[in-house]
Amino acid sequence: MYPARTSDRTENDVAPVGPRRILIVTDAWAPQVNGVVRTLETLVTELQRLGHDVRTITPKDFSTFPMPTYPEIRLAVFPRPKIRRILEEFRPDAIHIATEGTLGLAARNLCVERGQPFTTSFHTKFPEYVHARFRVPTRWTYALMRWFHAPATAVMVATRTLEDELTALGFKNLRIWSRGVDVEGFKPGPKDWLTLPRPIFLYVGRVAVEKNVEAFLSLDLPGSKLVVGDGPQTAELKQKFPQAHFAGAKFGAELARYYAASDVFVFPSKTDTFGLVILEALASGLPVAAYPVLGPKDILTGSAVGALDEDLGRAARAALAIAPDDCRRFAEGFSWRACTQQFLSNLAPPLAGA
Repeated sequence: MYPARTSDRTENDVAPVGPRRILIVTDAWAPQVNGVVRTLETLVTELQRLGHDVRTITPKDFSTFPMPTYPEIRLAVFPRPKIRRILEEFRPDAIHIATEGTLGLAARNLCVERGQPFTTSFHTKFPEYVHARFRVPTRWTYALMRWFHAPATAVMVATRTLEDELTALGFKNLRIWSRGVDVEGFKPGPKDWLTLPRPIFLYVGRVAVEKNVEAFLSLDLPGSKLVVGDGPQTAELKQKFPQAHFAGAKFGAELARYYAASDVFVFPSKTDTFGLVILEALASGLPVAAYPVLGPKDILTGSAVGALDEDLGRAARAALAIAPDDCRRFAEGFSWRACTQQFLSNLAPPLAGA
């Protein structure tokens, strides 16, 4: 059972609870392009549609410097005084801290000092990312993450598997906040404009070591391998895999066309906490091939719209036999409105305490 599917929990099942003034603090925001940013942007839109007054604190509000090895991620410089002023002026009924960067850290510490309840979310397995890049032991980074999230009245996670993993690591107050997909923006469409040899196996996302893109490009598969996205590993992988096709970063309707024109979506990551691109691919009529790990396992187990296997090549070949119509129908069962109501219900406990 998956908590954010409309068949399990509809917007009528969850009463519109929560405050009128909601402050969201995030180090991840446009022009960054990733699942966390798309999730937060959609959340803000849905909250406003429900009548809530939403204020965001993002890197756009501050002087920033590029994060080492992630230059497109901008970290705010000395954000504490401005965040304090916003807290005093906006007087939020609820505060949600979405990320553990410099903005999130400053907001967390101010809330603790002021005795203001707040919630957080665990979007990214940074300990695994840091280990992949710098070989820092994950236990050290997880100790910092536990410290960061410990004062939160709720730590929101996308899947039951992640909830179980973090519980085993000593995290407390975990609550499910799942994800949805824009089924109007991502849908089946023409394939003939993409003239690569078929079948076309597609990867969409950041081209970086923690995404394990090389595992996809190393597979012995028929047809073509197509990468849509950019990142620090792009030049290296282009040189190493000259037969693969790199389309660069695509957005909006153009991104949707690439999904729709492909045949199988391959998700090689072993560190993502959900994988919003999986739902986008399914909404576009693409079966999914992935490892049986956190994220893909939660979305696809028992669904018959994806193939999970420790042998990613075998999963990719098996996915070719899955009917595109089944993928589309499955994706239509996910609703951003239901996810937003779930988010609001997670904000309710600090209100009751107040």
